[in-house]
Amino acid sequence: MSGLAEGRATCAICPHGCQLAEGQTGLCHARVAAAGQVVDANYGRVTSLALDPIEKKPLARFKPGTKVLSVGSYGCNLRCPFCQNAAIACAGENDVPWREMAPAELVELAASLMPEGNIGIAFTYNEPLVGFEFVHDTARLAHERSLANVLVSNGYVNDGPLREIAPLIGAANIDLKGYTQSFYDLVGGDLDTVKHTIAVLAAEPGCHLEVTTLIIPGLNDGEDEIDAAAAWLASLDPGIPYHITRFFPCHRLQDRHATPPATVRKLAATARRHLKHVYGGNC
Repeated sequence: MSGLAEGRATCAICPHGCQLAEGQTGLCHARVAAAGQVVDANYGRVTSLALDPIEKKPLARFKPGTKVLSVGSYGCNLRCPFCQNAAIACAGENDVPWREMAPAELVELAASLMPEGNIGIAFTYNEPLVGFEFVHDTARLAHERSLANVLVSNGYVNDGPLREIAPLIGAANIDLKGYTQSFYDLVGGDLDTVKHTIAVLAAEPGCHLEVTTLIIPGLNDGEDEIDAAAAWLASLDPGIPYHITRFFPCHRLQDRHATPPATVRKLAATARRHLKHVYGGNC
């Protein structure tokens, strides 16, 4: 999924389009130029593995009461100052412990946990799509075993890889981090790209979609912004579940106070003007 440009390999996974010399790692810390291609250096490198309630993803309306085997690696293609998983999302291969797991091994583990209520595999914790090849290979095997594939992503991905992976995804939760380009400038991304990801998954047969916005005081907590976001989501499908989530100080925003619960309740009420299923989180 790459090509050569001026002697460098160009990554095709996300709009950053990192052009990398041989052996050079991209902005995400997870992809590297090797033999004229950009591949996921974090392939099969697992930093986090847990059997979670499906509601923790968060997925409120997809197989409630079940569990899902959650797996993460390292790396991310955004730089959110409020990152809740910075220890792995902002890490490279030498910054965090990891162990090797082949796709078939992970799928076998997921299948072995079905008696404990497991329904499949959730790709989560860091940004899973910077490890696109591993996610795709694992999801294909899981799909063949009738295990559900769950994607928890920032949605900052190009159309090609998105459409390649979408038919394998049974459920997704996409972060809509804000609803202005100025907010995406803060995190190093692009609002239109994330909106495109949400729209594609909303239209994908067999994919259940939910969306989350983390509400950060003074940055994306305007009622007009949430009203516009909810109205746009409703234009795709008014049944899309929308999570309005409370922020707590973390990473590089340690000096900012937690979101007041009253703000979450107010913005959830605003979103309900347009959407049928709105949930307040972390309150």
